[in-house]
Amino acid sequence: MIKMNGFKKSVLAVALLSGFSAFAAPVAITNATVYTVTEQGILEGATVVMDEGKIIAINPESHNATQIIDAEGKILSPGIISSLNQLGLVEVGAVAASRDAGDKKADITFDPSLAFNPRSSLIPYARKGGITRDVIAPSGGDEIFAGLTSVVDLSGEFDSVLTPRNAVLVELGERSKGSRAYSLQELIDTLDGQAKKLEKAAKKSKKDDKDDKEPSKKETILTELLSGDKPLIVEVSRAQDMLELIKLNTQFKKLKMVFAGAHDASVIAEQLSQANIPVIISVVANLPGSFDSLNSSLTTAGVLEKAGVKVLLTIGGDASHNMYQLRYDAGIAVANGMSPEGALKAVTANVADVFGINAGQIAVGKAADLVLWSADPFEISSKVEKMWIGGEQYSTQSRQDKLAERYTKESALPRAYTK
Repeated sequence: MIKMNGFKKSVLAVALLSGFSAFAAPVAITNATVYTVTEQGILEGATVVMDEGKIIAINPESHNATQIIDAEGKILSPGIISSLNQLGLVEVGAVAASRDAGDKKADITFDPSLAFNPRSSLIPYARKGGITRDVIAPSGGDEIFAGLTSVVDLSGEFDSVLTPRNAVLVELGERSKGSRAYSLQELIDTLDGQAKKLEKAAKKSKKDDKDDKEPSKKETILTELLSGDKPLIVEVSRAQDMLELIKLNTQFKKLKMVFAGAHDASVIAEQLSQANIPVIISVVANLPGSFDSLNSSLTTAGVLEKAGVKVLLTIGGDASHNMYQLRYDAGIAVANGMSPEGALKAVTANVADVFGINAGQIAVGKAADLVLWSADPFEISSKVEKMWIGGEQYSTQSRQDKLAERYTKESALPRAYTK
């Protein structure tokens, strides 16, 4: 059964009380052109079997699936993963009461996923673009630390927040007031201060077995950054700023730094590759909007890929409302020098790798987030024919589709009215 934005709790309860699995019987998608986004590459006429939310077999000799879907040779890909937007946190940008992504008092501990709305009308619209998961991000406040990102799925269910507080977002670069140097120094001092606290605590614990006071939430998060348990996403664009941050990344050996925005990234592609720092960019942010983005170009993704940089593609501008366009942006990247394989990785496996998501590839054990396309996913004329999130099929019908049906169907009432 295709899921809409409705409850599945009663179904789960009945299944659990009856002693049966909460998931339907195994599903097999046969005769598919499978874009695995793994070393296996593209598999022709392949079979993918999923059960209990995971992919359990690829091209098995036999299977016990009770539901078999013939893909008729069409493309089956991992679900697209978007990132760094306010989906489910902002409904209408111009209406302050519908904005929950930021707060003046927001700091490194700010977790906007507490306000995530899985019933946002923007979610089914994003599914139309083949997007099955998303990394939502805070818009921050007065501090350089905007807050914490979280991974959500686009099922529209109330348990959609899968991994809360999985990365820290910092906003650096140009300032309308004050100096960028102060912001960068604040980041350096904050990390250095916590590193010294940890070093001091380690020395003290060797001499004294007494428990120290419990660390604050801020200290805990900083420790997770320094130990590499959480990536540090830095919104920064100027080349020189990124070079300074590369030094910082080298100083703290376990720090997992990621650059977002990164308009100047192509200028220092080799340094980024050597430092093994992933870059999150918007392909179509190709016109200078400030002195920090003078090197913006449609070719940036291709240049970075050729240099060996791990590239993640995201939507610029009003990302929450236009997220379905991410696959088109990937197509634009391909038209301007990026390989088709690299572009697909940049919206699936690379995002999953950076943010620790068990999805983004068609491989045994990965989440069964799958999309069956009518044709090439990066072609504007293609569409999503079927979509599975966590092994369950979901509709791509959006509010826009319902409005179109309402205003175009035949009726005895005047135009735009229905019985």
